[in-house]
This record gives sequence, structure tokens and C-alpha cells, in this order.
Amino acid sequence: MKNSKTPGILIIDFGSQYSRLIARRVRELDTYCEITGTEFKEENNDSLDIKGIILSGGPSSVYDNDSPKIPSWIMEYGVPVLGICYGMQAMIQGLGGEVQKSTKREYGTAKISLKKNHPIFKGIDYESEVWMSHSDKVQKLSKGFESIAESENTSNAVVAKGNNFIGMQFHPEVTHTKEGSKFLKNFIVEICKCSRAWTPDKFVEKAIAEVKDKVGNDKVICALSGGVDSSVVAMLINKAIEGNLTCIFVDNGLLRKNEPERIRAIFEKKLGDNFSFIDASSEFVESLKGVKDPEEKRKIIGGKFIEVFEKAADSIGADFLAQGTLYSDVVESKSSDMKSSDRIKSHHNVGGLPEKMKLKLVEPLRFMFKDEARMAGTEMGLEKDLINRQPFPGPGLAIRIIGEVTKKKLEILKNVDWIVINEVKNNGYYEKLWQTFAVLTNSRTVGVMGDKRTYSYVVALRFVESIDAMTASVPEIPWEILKKISTRIVNEVHEVNRVVYDITSKPPGTIEWE
Repeated sequence: MKNSKTPGILIIDFGSQYSRLIARRVRELDTYCEITGTEFKEENNDSLDIKGIILSGGPSSVYDNDSPKIPSWIMEYGVPVLGICYGMQAMIQGLGGEVQKSTKREYGTAKISLKKNHPIFKGIDYESEVWMSHSDKVQKLSKGFESIAESENTSNAVVAKGNNFIGMQFHPEVTHTKEGSKFLKNFIVEICKCSRAWTPDKFVEKAIAEVKDKVGNDKVICALSGGVDSSVVAMLINKAIEGNLTCIFVDNGLLRKNEPERIRAIFEKKLGDNFSFIDASSEFVESLKGVKDPEEKRKIIGGKFIEVFEKAADSIGADFLAQGTLYSDVVESKSSDMKSSDRIKSHHNVGGLPEKMKLKLVEPLRFMFKDEARMAGTEMGLEKDLINRQPFPGPGLAIRIIGEVTKKKLEILKNVDWIVINEVKNNGYYEKLWQTFAVLTNSRTVGVMGDKRTYSYVVALRFVESIDAMTASVPEIPWEILKKISTRIVNEVHEVNRVVYDITSKPPGTIEWE
């Protein structure tokens, strides 16, 4: 298994807000893929057997001096290349064609009409509704290219040079493109000849083999939070190395009400002597004193976790730390090779880790999205209640408290959170939603209760629907449920006198406020 590569698609990110969505759509077609930046060199690739390449859209114009360019090796690599929006324009320009600013911009829904048959249009209607988002257009095609489809504003809506290079001016990855999944399936299956083998049994098998290869006979400690990701990691590594694994739960004081006690009871029963509970709540909360910046909070918390784990590892004699890092964490935190995209935020287990660590990391889920981690857990027999548990951030309530984290604010938010989760579960919405939580804002407002003036905190409710946290929408929660939650909060948590509801999707917002 050593140095084995998984067949799949390489996605070059030119800074598009949809690059992660492209990855999701590819994975939904049971095909492995990875996202990287323009600085990526193929000789450094040790995980992906590249069967095809997708060039994402992006905010730049190809004729700008500082616009990102396609790496030269891609044009000569010999696998099919699909350029989307900016990716198409960069491909055409890079192969000798011409791109110009369009006199008519296209944003939103448009119709394309087929001009010539091509495998990319297999099973697709003669006229198809697509989603455009561009202000430039291909004016002159590169040698060997032909126009396959047109729209009202461009004669080069889809272009191709055989099956080697294909360009789409629209975005097949968004739901507004009615037959978008068919376009991507045609590229992946018909043109790239991918086998669609990225299935739960296969990625569990691959993850276990990679852990065995990396760890050998050494000991591993697993950062176990009781959430989906860390529980799946614990199961994977236990299958790989059995008795050489110790799972450690750290009470950092930033967890939900009664959470440490519940987790301890569950995993002491499940893991016995292989489970260790460490109370470091005072240490974590004290380290956040006076800290208001969310990035600094994440880095402090990530560093504190490592301190605790390294101390535990010394006593156990472990060389490795296992954690539940997901691909969405990696992509959102941004590795240094993705310069054309902005870092959204550091995740405490990626960008929040200290630069120098004694422990070597083991991250079996590093190339999986959340739904894939859940499928892996189901494949290994984890309980439904655990598999369907909503995500909870590694930094805990610290990033749901705007401004400085104090013991008093933690107590307020824990009590609010208890009410929110309780009502959502009682009304049958918990498993329907991706995430349900409250944010304690740093704002206070005037209120009146019992004919007396109050000046108390504002709490924001945040409910979202998602598949993998890369994008998220806001559900239409029945008004009666929202009203009951609000009434309970202001009646039962005396430090709060106002409740608001966040209806922002992702993008433009993120799921968490910090």
C-alpha cells in the first residue's frame, strides 16, 4: 500500500467560490478528487493517480498582469482537461487563443444551444439551462478547437479540442445549471474513464492501510471529542493497530452543558482502559483571558490541546497524535500552495496548530468530507445516534462567544444552548439540520421585563442545512418553534433579553460566526 495513489480528478483552484462545490459534485459521482493551487507540481503528488483535470473559475481576468496562470505541466500531462469559466479562458489563452472583455456580461440563468455533437453532451438536451457568471469572453479559439454550444451572448459557450481539452463558460457545479451533474458525469466517466470506485468500503480500506503503513508498531493517542469525526478516527485506527491506541478526551471548559460527563460515561464503557479523561478546563479558559480576535482564539486553543496531548503522550510513550481533520477543514484553512484563494479561517486542528510539535500527526479523514466520514462510520458499525450527531467546533463555545471568553459568558451560552438543542430535538428537527446553535453576541440592548428596564445580552440563533459545510442554506423553521425558543431563553436565562435569527447562507457568510 505504500505510496499507492487513488485514481481520480485533480481540481486546480483559481480562487472561485465554487471550487469546493466542484469537489463535492465529483465525490457525489463516487470519484476521488483533490483541490490544489496553481503552484502545485505534479512531481510532489503522492496521493492522486490523475485521470483528469478540472480548472475552476475565478475572480480575475486572464489579460491582467497578475492573473493566475495554468501550470505548464498540465497542458502536456496527457489527461483530459475541463476548464470552467475562468479556467476555460485561461486554457484558451494559454494555448494561443484570445480572450476579451465582453460588451455584454452574463450573470445568472442562461440557455445554451448545441451546435456539434460531443461526448460532453451525452444525454443532455439540445437546449439546456445553465448558470453564467462572467464579464469576459473567448474571442478567438486556439488552434484545433471548435465551438460545440452557444448562448445568446457568446458563440463559444462550450468549446473543445477533441476529448483532450474542453471549456465551459458556465458553471456545471451549481444547482442552477439544470443538467450540471450530467456534464460532470460525462467528463469523469465517458471522457476520463474513471471507474467510480470511491465508495465507503474502499475509503475505509484505504484509510486503515495508510494508518498501518504510517504508524507501524508505534503507539498512538487519539484526540477524542465524542463527535462524528474523532469517533470514526478512533474506530479506523483501532482496526489498524488495536492495542497501540489510547483515546484521550480533554475537558477544555468550552463544551456544552453536561457534555464532559456524558462523553466520559459513553467512552469509558466503550473503550475501558484505552480511554483517558483529562480535566484541563481552568487552563484553557485562563489562556483566553483578554483575547478577542477569533483567529487568536483558535491558535491558543489548538496550541493548548497540543500541550496537553504531548504531556499525555510522554507518559504513554506515544509518537503519534490522531485527530479528526476533514477535507473541508484543510481546504478552508488553506494550505500555502493555494495562493489564488483567500484563507477563510484557520481551523484549530489545521491552521491553529503550533509550527513545532513533538508528535507526528495521523489524520485518516484528511481527504474525506463530513458525509463521507459518516458513511465510513456506518461501514464500521458505529451507532446511528453517533453518526448523525451535528458537528461541534473544536474550539467549542469560544468561537460562539463574540469578544473575550469568560466563565460567566460560558455559563450564559451553555444555558442558552441547552434550550436551543432541547427544543430542536423535541420538535424533530435535529437530524434534519446540519447544525443548530446559538451565538452570544458582545452587544447589549435595552429591554423591559416586569415593568423594569433591563440592559442585557443579545443572542443569535443559527440553523443551517448542508451536506459537507462547504456551502449551507437557511431552513424555514416553523415560526412557532422559533418563538418558543426565544421565549424560553429570555425567561430562563436572565442575562439575555433579546433573541435574533441569522438567515445568512454560506456563501457569503460562514456557518460559525467566528
